[in-house]
Amino acid sequence: MPSRLFFVCFFVTIGLHANAQLRRYAFTEPKMGSPFMIVLYCSDSLQAVYLAKQSFKLVDSFNNIFSDYLNSSELMQLNAAAGNHSSVKVSPALLNILLQSKIAYEKSEGAFDITVGPIVKLWRSARKTNQFPSAKKIDAARDLTGFNKLIIDTANKEVTLTETGMGLDLGGIAKGWIAQKVIDFLSSQKITISLADAGGDIAMSEGPPNSKGWSVGVNVPESKEDLLEQSLLIQNKSVATSGDAYQFIEHDGKRYSHITDPKTGYGVTFQHNVTVIANDGATADWLATACSILPIKKAKKLAVKMKSEVLIAENKNDHIIFYSTKGFAHYWKQ
Repeated sequence: MPSRLFFVCFFVTIGLHANAQLRRYAFTEPKMGSPFMIVLYCSDSLQAVYLAKQSFKLVDSFNNIFSDYLNSSELMQLNAAAGNHSSVKVSPALLNILLQSKIAYEKSEGAFDITVGPIVKLWRSARKTNQFPSAKKIDAARDLTGFNKLIIDTANKEVTLTETGMGLDLGGIAKGWIAQKVIDFLSSQKITISLADAGGDIAMSEGPPNSKGWSVGVNVPESKEDLLEQSLLIQNKSVATSGDAYQFIEHDGKRYSHITDPKTGYGVTFQHNVTVIANDGATADWLATACSILPIKKAKKLAVKMKSEVLIAENKNDHIIFYSTKGFAHYWKQ
């Protein structure tokens, strides 16, 4: 599961527009391990600065709930209670993202699974030390996963992790979820033109003045910097991308992505760039992960089921091959 999925970059190109009333304001701060960019159009510079500050505070508040790097986060406290046979009261935000994650698990037939925390932790250590984990360790980590070990009590807003050593990882959904919340907040403040880019997970409202949308570039497969010649033109949607250009480990001639298959416990070995366009940030985020794991036909079928579009780009012998849902072509910039 990508925790930085978010490691294949999107580049957002936004032109300045001559408009007597609305001006473009852009703000960037480091959040959740990567730059978090907010672009908004507003007629008042003081209001723009204030709304940006409030938006970044919102990001911090959610990171303090969802992070698996901060020991003080609500998620880490929940993980620490795994196996003690007692339920834990959770905040509305954590309950909401857990319920969305359950839907994602069911819709993807297990390809997206936030209970892969032990597997993610094992592979994170492997990449850091460059020591490939043994099959025994992988099997042990996989035995601690599964949504059947996660009990969500919606009536009492309580959650139970039934086995010691379990751990939830929200890396494949949280950034998109948070980016969407920023856009929702700005919309509530009557900002109708805005974009939030959480390290590659992008949520947006209407496009800039005098345009039909935001121009979004997509990376060439297995490249950190190169973009496809054609870009996307999108508004009132969310976009997420997933790939292994930044995080992987090589062993016995194979390249294992940081995106792990919950069913095998191993990182996927096929190199795909997956780009998803969905109606909200959380859906785009988790779909990008699931579609990176599923076979191409199943990935396209899942995207259609979720009323989303997917582009899967594969580099074969220095030739890029594309697979996509029919509706994706609508978003290419003419």
